Amino acid sequence: MTDDVTDDAPLSAAAEYALGLLTPAQARAFEADMNSDLSLRAELAHWQEHFVTLTDDIAPVTPPKATFDAISARLFDAPQLRRNWFGWLAGAASAVVTAAAVMTVVLPAPNPTTNDLVAGLVGADIDLRVDATFDPDTNTLLLNRVAGAPADGRVLEMWLIAGDDAPISLGLLPDAQTGQVQIAADLAARVAGGILALSDEPLGGSPTGAPTGDVVALAPFSSV
Repeated sequence: MTDDVTDDAPLSAAAEYALGLLTPAQARAFEADMNSDLSLRAELAHWQEHFVTLTDDIAPVTPPKATFDAISARLFDAPQLRRNWFGWLAGAASAVVTAAAVMTVVLPAPNPTTNDLVAGLVGADIDLRVDATFDPDTNTLLLNRVAGAPADGRVLEMWLIAGDDAPISLGLLPDAQTGQVQIAADLAARVAGGILALSDEPLGGSPTGAPTGDVVALAPFSSV
């Protein structure tokens, strides 16, 4: 493998996996192959590092403050949570811009036959990256924790934020690097246009049914 990657170089399965472009079935097959092929793990790490470097010169774009205030007031009552949400909405906006820039540089035309939705969550204050792919045909949320882990004695809880409603728990982020969560049909219909968020919670998850700890990452779901 070479360190020089040109814009017109064909994308390998590892590259597509790093960007969340594989279908759920393809992602599962690639993960199975990685379990027995160390070279695939090295190739995946190579592509992940390459894509990250493409964003070095991209200036972050911050949405208007009114957007932060409106969503913050709508979703969270506690002042601390409002502050956490405010900061992470900015991070999510920057992440969306970054992802769009990366895809513009290196990706071929998307496969028009897939209905998958993706969300890339990246932590700012902690080393965390989680790639999520939602398959609306099976109501399955596939998760790949590329980097990071909860603090000792803590867990990361997933939340769906749809429309004007308060965050709805999707359960705890799996301990394993990769995993999947089955989404109830009534919630699955609301994933499109929604936001996926992660909060830091005590063991067992939030005791209140709403985020009680810091919101450590969030990102909107978007079409592949």
